[in-house]
Amino acid sequence: MPTPHYGQPRYRSIAEELRERIEGGLIPRGALLPTESALTTEFRAARGTVRQAIAALREAGLVATEHGRGTYATPRQHERGLDDGSETETQQRQVAADAELAALFAVEVGAALMEQQSLTRTDGAVRTVVRTYRLLPAAR
Repeated sequence: MPTPHYGQPRYRSIAEELRERIEGGLIPRGALLPTESALTTEFRAARGTVRQAIAALREAGLVATEHGRGTYATPRQHERGLDDGSETETQQRQVAADAELAALFAVEVGAALMEQQSLTRTDGAVRTVVRTYRLLPAAR
């Protein structure tokens, strides 16, 4: 459990800890955050406090919540790195699950998935490509 930040509301310290995890890559862009229940246990906080923290992250554009799916870290469109002059482009598209993805998600081959691709360039050269897949509500 993180050290509490005295003098600020509890939800802000929780939001700050989650922001650091997202920005530090511990929670990758596109990945689901732990459930509210898991966060209430981890931070020893009330569900309402955790919801306030998530709402603050949502307002900051760091997370998005999909009804019935959960809350995930959102990629930033054309994000510019402050330290290394890198730029990240993110694209989303719907794809059909191939055999490997179908097995991983326990769905039929051809089921609809959302593919998110983040491409990071430094001085015009590709540095990283990250692809994240999520189930669409219709894929269940």
